Amino acid sequence: MLPPRIWFHKKVAIHSDRPLAVVVLILVTLIALLLSRASAAVHPVPLDPKIDSAKCLECHEDKSKGKAVHSAMAMGCLSCHEVRVNRDTTRVKLITATPYKLCLSCHSDKDASQIKGHVHQPAIRDCLTCHDPHTSANKFQLLKATAGEKKENLCLTCHTQGTNVPAKGSRHAALDSGCDACHTTHKTGEAGKAEFDFHLTKATPALCLDCHDVKGADLQKAHQNQPFEKADCLTCHDPHQSDNSKLMAKFMHPPFADKQCDTCHAPAKDGKVVLTQADAKSLCVTCHSDKAEQIEKAKVQHPGAAGDCTDCHSPHASQQPFLPKTNAVSICLGCHTDIADLGKKTVHHQPVFVQGCDSCHDGHGNDNEHLLLAATPNKLCLECHGPDSKPKKLESEHLVTIFDGKVKLPDDYFVRVPILPLKYGTGHPVERHPVADLVDPNDLTKVVTKLNCLTCHQPHASAKPDLLVNDQANNQAFCRTCHKGMIPSGAGRGGM
Repeated sequence: MLPPRIWFHKKVAIHSDRPLAVVVLILVTLIALLLSRASAAVHPVPLDPKIDSAKCLECHEDKSKGKAVHSAMAMGCLSCHEVRVNRDTTRVKLITATPYKLCLSCHSDKDASQIKGHVHQPAIRDCLTCHDPHTSANKFQLLKATAGEKKENLCLTCHTQGTNVPAKGSRHAALDSGCDACHTTHKTGEAGKAEFDFHLTKATPALCLDCHDVKGADLQKAHQNQPFEKADCLTCHDPHQSDNSKLMAKFMHPPFADKQCDTCHAPAKDGKVVLTQADAKSLCVTCHSDKAEQIEKAKVQHPGAAGDCTDCHSPHASQQPFLPKTNAVSICLGCHTDIADLGKKTVHHQPVFVQGCDSCHDGHGNDNEHLLLAATPNKLCLECHGPDSKPKKLESEHLVTIFDGKVKLPDDYFVRVPILPLKYGTGHPVERHPVADLVDPNDLTKVVTKLNCLTCHQPHASAKPDLLVNDQANNQAFCRTCHKGMIPSGAGRGGM
């Protein structure tokens, strides 16, 4: 390696187009990384390269004793570590480049890249976030217990459920039994099912009924003697904490919130729910006649809206605005499997796979193509990404709204949304680049080149960053698909 001063000057010369501050930052980071690795790897005393585990344990006996000892310890220290001797320096390192790769050499069933469904985030990055590789006082060699107050609870290192209950709210007493009373951290399975998305020990309501007796007088009274034993408790209750009493979900249908069950329900008959109208849709439109009219008169109709309202909406409560029956994403992807398949791509448009399809589409039908909430793609996209975007705050609900209140979003949503510096229909991806149709200056009714956000971007997902069409990379080659002959190959460094 060149001496630091010579190497520094050579790097500046080679990458003279980079700002000096960036070069210095890169160099400082690299040098710090190299020094930290070197110092951490040096063993304090010389070792024989052919050392055995018995010799290691003369000093590191504590690594082999405890309530929960890693089974790999029986295989010997050199099953995970290797000793390297160079002259008078002894270094001990893992036999793989990272701890995660080492763990997967035995625990291949925990390989996040091979698992379908939702994986607990730390299990994607580094097993040592939660586990000690040698021994622990806790089962599974966990660094801390999974119960107790924040200081001694491993789960509460990252999660805050149950720790910040409002004065008039409620907290699930089951939290005191420990998070593993309801969760199995590495459990995965079919995406979209709460059992697997939240790593539950079993599906609800079976999980809830392990503790709660559906025949108990108090529960029967609380549900006004309506049959509920087969209902999923999570449709109405938050399993951890709530701003409301009785762990009620954040958003509630007004008759349900006001305990006016007889508005919709007659007394149960033969253990079955009886509605006050012939069917769910007839019942819903007694209050929501405006939606019935919209569904009927829409030029572009949504087939899903032709069925019962409860096919999509919960009649009681939900964790999300407008009461989706499951959640605002899954409720649509259950039918729109083509969009669900796009979830396999690596880059997602956040509203599609996190907020929900109703961020951009009207599920009840309207007069716009693809049921979009705006007449054109640009008007739709610029509602969030345009310089004139003006979301309205709902302080009491900790939400913001767009599209005249039709869409409700978390109050911090726009912190993560890039706002484009557009002016007079230009300015993205570079200054003066148009984002709308180019018209003939001599005849403003004549479009010379059609152009909108969808000319360059996919609205749902992509295999590459920036959601560019056809999963293309963000480089000069992409620009040349339109600007043929105008951009020399090799111009610039390949980014926009």
